[in-house]
Amino acid sequence: MSFRMLRPLLACSALCLASQFAMAQTKVAVISLQKALFDTAEIKKADAEMQATLKPRQDEAEKLNQDLAAISQKLQSDAGKLTPQAELDLNTKGKREQVELQRMNEDLEADATRMRNEILTRSSEKMQAVVKKLAEEKGLDLVIVVDTQVALYFKPAMDLTAEATVAYDKAYPVSAAPAPPKK
Repeated sequence: MSFRMLRPLLACSALCLASQFAMAQTKVAVISLQKALFDTAEIKKADAEMQATLKPRQDEAEKLNQDLAAISQKLQSDAGKLTPQAELDLNTKGKREQVELQRMNEDLEADATRMRNEILTRSSEKMQAVVKKLAEEKGLDLVIVVDTQVALYFKPAMDLTAEATVAYDKAYPVSAAPAPPKK
């Protein structure tokens, strides 16, 4: 065999060796960005504040729901005993309260979604900066988010999730006392 025929084989072997060497030098970590974010003190505080803010309206919706159940129960148990006008009045009241409950639930859901999205948008941007800083400090070449990717296996030492939460809480501390609910 001549040197000319070995040249492509040697080049291919050198490339394989170089790629193996490059792969050995790459430092990779994984993170569950969602878990890291949801475990932060800021998110926990924001969730508690959101629950406190929405609680009075949720209680009002629950009371309205109980009123509807009472109207329905009265209509069923007193069927035949009620005058046609009383039955009509109860049905009208029930339908009005049902519409009010539906609107109230839709408003509650919309407000909760808006509040959640606002805090998650702000916090996600901050968490990305924290993860970037962590990656630079650790000399990492690649951080893979495992919330959206399927990772069949990775070494626990590669997981930055807990470290990211701690670093986030350190970078963005929250006060212990929750803010008063908004009206």
